[in-house]
Amino acid sequence: MGFNGAVVLVTGANRGLGRAFAQEFVKRGAKVYGGARNTASVVDEGVIPVRLDVTDDADVAAAAKELGDVTIVVNNAGVLVPDAGVDGIKAEFDVNFYGIVRTTDAFAPILKTNGGGTIVNVLSILSFVGRPAWRGYAATKAAAWSLTKSTREALRDQGTRVVAVHSGFIDTDMAAGQDGPKITTEDLVEQVLQAVENGDDEVLADDRTRAVKASLAS
Repeated sequence: MGFNGAVVLVTGANRGLGRAFAQEFVKRGAKVYGGARNTASVVDEGVIPVRLDVTDDADVAAAAKELGDVTIVVNNAGVLVPDAGVDGIKAEFDVNFYGIVRTTDAFAPILKTNGGGTIVNVLSILSFVGRPAWRGYAATKAAAWSLTKSTREALRDQGTRVVAVHSGFIDTDMAAGQDGPKITTEDLVEQVLQAVENGDDEVLADDRTRAVKASLAS
C-alpha cells in the first residue's frame, strides 16, 4: 500500500521515534495525527496534534470518537523505568502494554469501517530476552509481543494487518546512556514503512535482533 491518502495516528508523536514516524508519514502524503499528553509539544508542520494519554481510558475514547478516518495506528508510546520496583513496573505496563490494549480496542472498529488498515506495535529486542536492570520494561515488551500475535489473529477476518516491530537500541533519549550500536530513527521508520507496504507481519530491525530471534528455536 502507498501512504498518499492514508490517515495515520502515531502515539507518543512529540519526540524520538514517534516524531520520526509522524514526520515521514507526512513526507509520504499521509494525513497524520500526532498523539501526546501535551498537544503543545507536537510542533512539526503537517502533524495534527491530538490530546492522547494512552493510560487514560477517557482520553483514548475521546480520540477514537474524534478520529473516525484513521487507517493506520502506530502504537509507539513507551516508558522505561530503570531498576524499577513494583510501582515503576506498574507504570511501565500501563503505557507499554495496557496502552496498546486501549488504543487497539478503541480503533479496531474504526479500522474495520475504513477497510481494514494496519496496526503497528513498536516492541523491542527485549521481547525475546530479559535484563535485570530493565526487568519491567522487558516484561512489558514480551507481553506486548504476545498481545500482538493474539491481535493479529483476532483482526485478520476484518482485514487489519498487525505488524510487530523489534529493535535493539534506537538513537533516542531513552537509549542515550547506553553503549553499543544504535539504529537511527530514520532507518527504523524506513524499515517499518516498507514492511507495511509489503504486507509483512514483522520487522527485525538490526543484526542483533535477528540473531536473538533466531536463537529462540535452539
